[in-house]
Amino acid sequence: MLNRLEKSQWQELAVKMRVNYKRCTSVETCIPEMTQQSTELSDLSLNLPRESANGMKPKYIALIPAAGVGARMAASIPKQYLDLAGKSVLQRTVDCFLSSQQIDHIFVVVSAEDAFIDAALVANEKLTILNGGGETRRDTVQNGLEIIRKYSHYQDHDWVLVHDAARPGLTPDLVNKLIEAIGDDVNGGILALPVVDTVKRQTEKTLETIDRTQLWLAQTPQMFRLDMLIRALEMAIEVTDESSAMEALGYRPKLVEGTMRNRKLTVPEDLEFLQLIYKDL
Repeated sequence: MLNRLEKSQWQELAVKMRVNYKRCTSVETCIPEMTQQSTELSDLSLNLPRESANGMKPKYIALIPAAGVGARMAASIPKQYLDLAGKSVLQRTVDCFLSSQQIDHIFVVVSAEDAFIDAALVANEKLTILNGGGETRRDTVQNGLEIIRKYSHYQDHDWVLVHDAARPGLTPDLVNKLIEAIGDDVNGGILALPVVDTVKRQTEKTLETIDRTQLWLAQTPQMFRLDMLIRALEMAIEVTDESSAMEALGYRPKLVEGTMRNRKLTVPEDLEFLQLIYKDL
């Protein structure tokens, strides 16, 4: 079975915590209430990997938000569960991190109502499923980070690589490239691609060409220290990626060049492209 930290474990105020969770405005409002009424809470952390920071180098963990539905794919199931050469898209994404020797653990955050996750992933001791999906990607990431911080021994100085579930073209080489490029830089960084096409801006009355020399397309993973990313997401509510939240606090994440194969699965044509990558594997 998948290593799974159920929502009923970290919000143990009711038998079915998904009802209570929807009444909570944030993890901060749910967790203290739960700790006051649950005498077994101390045992929950046994389900997550334990690491001590004493005398140890920072760890690298992957966090994959997978609570979205991918409406633009117009598929019958969420896009992260579509088949990609015999495996789910999400399994392909997870496999990349499992193949990276630098990644200590992988956390996948799904919604409590997710009916596909158990069939989509193969159990692994380095993989934990968190039932903490939120209304937005930002909420899902923040919930996952809070669970990790409270119920594992990963420390504030450890690095989190947040990666889209629907980017199965990521490779261990790209993961290692990002980690090595960031080093100990407090600003963190992300994979990105320099814009190569001519860019146009159109309004109701005008059309203009934009200088592309300083434009980049953000990809994932986006890598930041655990405590800094939690703080940034607490402060920035309306953001579409983690880098934006860090930028809002005055940090300048480093842009590390990625590749086209790390494109996000958004429309059916993207799946056709990814099928070509994996067809002979």
